[in-house]
Amino acid sequence: MQDKYSYVYILTNYTNTVLYTGSTGKELRERVWEHKEKLVEGFTKHYNVNKLVYYEVFGDLEAALNRESQIKAGSRAKKVKLIECMNPEWNDLYNTLD
Repeated sequence: MQDKYSYVYILTNYTNTVLYTGSTGKELRERVWEHKEKLVEGFTKHYNVNKLVYYEVFGDLEAALNRESQIKAGSRAKKVKLIECMNPEWNDLYNTLD
């Protein structure tokens, strides 16, 4: 049984105006915590993007990276639609992670 997963996730800021799509081979809770604590240099730290609003789980990192590219290539409207299908109220999903 496989116990290691990879993830694609979308983060936003407090006002839901900035979207960031990322992927990780780490546990998702750990990676989002790094964003929340501003340990990740760059875009998310600069724009205060640390609210998890969407994620997908994959069996391997390559699949997650491919999906990340696909999501990033889409419009903001497509990203919003993805988020709202999973999380219509744009709640921070961080505390729902195991």
